[in-house]
Amino acid sequence: MADAAEDPTLFTAHALPSDPRLWPTVTNAYLGTRVYHDTLHVSGVYNGTLGDTHRAVLPSPLNVRLEAPAGTGQQLTETFVLDTNTGTFLHTLEDPSFRAAQRIFAHRTLPHVLAFSVSLARLAAGSRPVTVHLQAAFSPESPDMDLRVGPDFRGARYLYGHTLAPELPGGPQQEVHMLWTPVPPSLTLGEGEEDRTWEFLTVVGGSQAEAQTHLTEALQLQARGALHSAHAQAWARLWAGCGLDVAGPLVLRQALRGALYYLLSALPQPGTSGYVCHGLSPGGLSNGSREECYWGHVFWDQDLWMFPSVLMFHPEAARALLEYRIRTLPGALDNARDLGYQGAKFAWESAGSGREVCPEDIYGTQEIHVNGAVVLAFQLYYHSTQDLQLFREAGGWDVVSAVAEFWCSRVEWNPGEEKYHLRGVMPPDEYHSGVDNSVYTNVLVQNSLRFAAALARDLGQPVPPQWLEVADNIKVPFDAEQNFHPEFDGRGGEAGGRRAPGVPHPLLAEPPRPQEKPGGVRGRDVPAGPRHDLEHVRGGLDGAEGPQAGVGPPAEELCQHLGALQGVDGERRRVRRRELPDGHGGLPAGRALRVHGAADHPGRCDL
Repeated sequence: MADAAEDPTLFTAHALPSDPRLWPTVTNAYLGTRVYHDTLHVSGVYNGTLGDTHRAVLPSPLNVRLEAPAGTGQQLTETFVLDTNTGTFLHTLEDPSFRAAQRIFAHRTLPHVLAFSVSLARLAAGSRPVTVHLQAAFSPESPDMDLRVGPDFRGARYLYGHTLAPELPGGPQQEVHMLWTPVPPSLTLGEGEEDRTWEFLTVVGGSQAEAQTHLTEALQLQARGALHSAHAQAWARLWAGCGLDVAGPLVLRQALRGALYYLLSALPQPGTSGYVCHGLSPGGLSNGSREECYWGHVFWDQDLWMFPSVLMFHPEAARALLEYRIRTLPGALDNARDLGYQGAKFAWESAGSGREVCPEDIYGTQEIHVNGAVVLAFQLYYHSTQDLQLFREAGGWDVVSAVAEFWCSRVEWNPGEEKYHLRGVMPPDEYHSGVDNSVYTNVLVQNSLRFAAALARDLGQPVPPQWLEVADNIKVPFDAEQNFHPEFDGRGGEAGGRRAPGVPHPLLAEPPRPQEKPGGVRGRDVPAGPRHDLEHVRGGLDGAEGPQAGVGPPAEELCQHLGALQGVDGERRRVRRRELPDGHGGLPAGRALRVHGAADHPGRCDL
């Protein structure tokens, strides 16, 4: 959405993007939806078994749009605003005689509550009634749930049911119970009234009793006239502790503010008791239906890309993210056992159980660098907080030690090189599978094992000698002649006329080797080519995973996909290898994808 003022906290436009996927989202730690969308999602509620697991679709009573009264004509001004200060989407219709405003928000302190309000106010003398229409398209049906209509409760409609298929064969089907305020087809500011506001609630819980309890809480706030103000005040308190701005161009400040806003939207209010985290998916809680935005799965993105910022601004939520990994450790143990190894292998794509739910086996089997990302998150948290309780009593040590055991069982000793090798992996460069000794992966192995050993000493635990033996002797490929780290064994300095990527990562900070040329390792460790990831098109949203400098889309294209600027909750689309057409976007088959903006989609691109 185009901003109309020099304020990075407000995103204002007079029309929504033509692509509804780019419309703003309203999300809290439990519920998420896109404005004027027929679907909402509940955190941790998935339908489908294993590789078919995806966020379950629940019909959204918030799918209501404000329409102008008849006869307003060309004098009507329409405005859309995403206000990150208050976590509110605002739609206004105004002419010389009246103003109509619809506010939509996911309540900050009542995470089981979504709400919208409509306000009418006179702007000119007169007393004639003013009527606005509400276009609603609610149907109590879902492709993922068996839903039934139940009795009303305190004036609210009631819908309940369960998912159709559990994540694990024979597992439980998840229940969902929803109460919502019925929406009339129109609202009228009566004769003689100067202004009036109507509020509409949607409440979701895991049981009928839970939904009724949260509706009662919302009705109490509503009765005091504090439903939205309590929400806005909570956002103000959050920003007071988590706000960040920079001196620079407005577009930069918007991108920073928007990205932080969507990240914080998915986290609980500091001091919230009883919060259970179900992980952060890159597509956000508003997305994740089947064939959409990672299907709501949790990736290494949570641990490597999102976690550091969460840790800095909201350590309490950072711990909750680690508790998600602790809670899904049994699934990770099963993943390793299924592959024939010891310890824990965290899923490349994880949902509720921790079992691998990636639709394609190759990623779950080979992208084992996710284990290193998980341990790195625990390591950062430990060094930042010194929270020994998490590791001594809450299961953190179990995760770190189980990953160390996996690494030691996964490597193979090579007597010729007198090094441990890690064979048959897929590095972050998903163009290459089944490679040996990925520099990125092997350096993460070193880091995981050395942290596990140091943590063991701090906790008074014995340190298995194999941990440091493997850490000190795992192969990290290095080309002494060209003075750089090739990406993996057999990956030369040049490939197909393009310089092959190296492996940029802060962990790759070994002391200079005796054979290195003066000046240290050459800049080839920083990739100069386009990003190497066929699985997801991210539109440059992640600096570490988006197009590299000098080869990505021009700034105007990149801005078209920036989630913050478009009001998008990290909108991305899954692109599986088998779904990629030859010559995507006019490129020769087998070449890297060009990550392009939505408005400049190539004519032959079928994504």
